[in-house]
Formats: sequence, C-alpha cells, structure tokens
Amino acid sequence: MTDADATSQPDPLSTASRDIAEVPAVEIISTAALHLMSAAAVNLGLAADLPDHKDLDEARSLIDSLAGLLDAAAPALGHHHAAPLKDGLRSLQLAFREASTIQDEAGQGPGEKYTGAVYPTATQRS
Repeated sequence: MTDADATSQPDPLSTASRDIAEVPAVEIISTAALHLMSAAAVNLGLAADLPDHKDLDEARSLIDSLAGLLDAAAPALGHHHAAPLKDGLRSLQLAFREASTIQDEAGQGPGEKYTGAVYPTATQRS
C-alpha cells in the first residue's frame, strides 16, 4: 500500500465522529433513555420472552439513571419529547413498587428523588 492509498481510505473513526455529529442531541438522549427503559423493563420481568427474570437491584439502578437523565435533559428535550419518556418512567416506577416485596418509603423508590413520590392512580388501585 502506498502513501496515496492510505490517504484515499476514509478513517473509520472520523467517519463515525461525523455520523454522530449529524445526530441531534434530542435523538441521542431519547435513544439512551429508551435503552435504560428497556433494560429496566426486562429486569422487572416485563419482557415477553423472559417473564420469570427479575433483578430488582438492577432495575433500581436503571430507573434511577433514567430519572436522572430525564431530569437533567427535560429542558433540552422540550415537552413534546420529554412527556412520553416521563410517562414510561412513571410506569416503570409503579411496576417496581408492584414487583417489590419490601416497599420503599414514599419518595425513596427508584428515581423518586428526581420525580417525587409515585403512587398508583385511583383507577389502578381498584
């Protein structure tokens, strides 16, 4: 390979950097949030193909991380993008409460230091 051949080949790292630079922050944040949500759901036993898998310690860490991310990113995401992610977070927090045999104090559940205490709605309690 000559020096000319080496310079004509694109550097895979610079190509990847260019690709990332073209992705809006809202998409990167949303994608990270969706990965955290999916992993938390699996660890709560909500995955159709792994219904017996439960690891509440892992789920707690993932939900805490998701809540922190959404709390920090909400202003940049705007209501249009943040609202459905926050709804998903709340669903995971409620699923965690339901799956846990030892209940956290109000405001002490996963992510609740960012969201405040999460309670089932009246229709979910009945």
